[in-house]
Amino acid sequence: MDRRTALITLAAPAVGGLWKHAAAAVPEMRVTRIDTVYWESRDDAPFWPHWTWVRVRTDNGLIGLGETYPRNPTEAALVHTDVARRLLGKDPRDIERTWADLFRAFDYQISGGTEMRVLSAIDLALWDLLGQALGVPVYRLLGGRSNARVPVYNTCFPLRYDFNVEPERIMGEVRDRYGITGIKIWPFDGAARRSRNQHITTDEVDRALVPFKRLRDAFGDDIEIMLELHSNWSLPSALRIARAVEPYRPMWLEDVLLTGSLKDYRELAAATSTPILLSERLAGPFEFEAVLESGVARYLSFDVTWCGGLTMARKASNAAAAHQLLVVPHTAGGPLLFYASTHLTTALTNVAIQESCQRFVENDWPAMLENPIVPENGTVAAPDLPGFGMRVKPEIWEHPKAIVRTSRL
Repeated sequence: MDRRTALITLAAPAVGGLWKHAAAAVPEMRVTRIDTVYWESRDDAPFWPHWTWVRVRTDNGLIGLGETYPRNPTEAALVHTDVARRLLGKDPRDIERTWADLFRAFDYQISGGTEMRVLSAIDLALWDLLGQALGVPVYRLLGGRSNARVPVYNTCFPLRYDFNVEPERIMGEVRDRYGITGIKIWPFDGAARRSRNQHITTDEVDRALVPFKRLRDAFGDDIEIMLELHSNWSLPSALRIARAVEPYRPMWLEDVLLTGSLKDYRELAAATSTPILLSERLAGPFEFEAVLESGVARYLSFDVTWCGGLTMARKASNAAAAHQLLVVPHTAGGPLLFYASTHLTTALTNVAIQESCQRFVENDWPAMLENPIVPENGTVAAPDLPGFGMRVKPEIWEHPKAIVRTSRL
């Protein structure tokens, strides 16, 4: 077996064996209806809707929920023009077979962002269905509870304070309210916009270091600082930035270069003592294989609503473990992304930390969910409810500006 085949099949017996035996105890089901739900604009609701929900319904009355983002009309269109004909009438318990068939079809057609995002949403819905059918939380289907609670850090989506100006106020709030002691910032993005990703000056570097200085002055080494760079830079600027931030001891440099620039990443990794994190934008087994084989990443990230769903994220995580790497799930998207990621990290044994967003916890999720996950003592726990256990308020499904489309058997 070559290394590529090993990555595709890694952990299939361990994971598949659990839920295949469990699924056999569930009476046969058939998919009878698929709905997509999204909002045209983030301003259309009192929460921050920027995702597509996929609801997979079965003949026994169960509804599995999937999610992806942010190209909502395109994602919904693909569900109804292609995926529905492949899924309607099928047994949703056959998660691995469904994943493989969809991935092969999409990859043959030159798999792109929309295809992998839709595959991710469908995969999540099928895991949610299986957990509901068995009456167990999804993490039980993934091997059980390895972590009673999972540590989280805060990503600074806009709420009350600007992290470029007052990062210590954000850090102080999430520490005092939730026990969180990690914060992710992206102070170099402004320079990237000004130069169109071409060059960063010494003055711009100095200005971008201000949030680091304020955080270290206020909290010393009692916190972790994560640096997000949104793949904005070429190698010369990346080297300048990496050297400049080293005295402030960030936990990692995230997505400094475009993800496919692995040759340049090798040079960057050799030039800095700060670990490299890659990447929330990886999708499918071959992209994960290339990053792991390159040896540049010290943390592996993924987004379960982009990478190929829980099925792909689990395999990538086990492959990372074989490389002695910890995983750091990206969760700055919709609410199911956070729930599904928390079920996965509950089951994994190689988790460093998980992303969370104060804005979601305090503003968006209370407006739309009956049981929002709230960090305590810097950690979160997966709900002990069947499936993913995310309970959407009933009125959300009837929201007047929700765009709903349905395909039926």
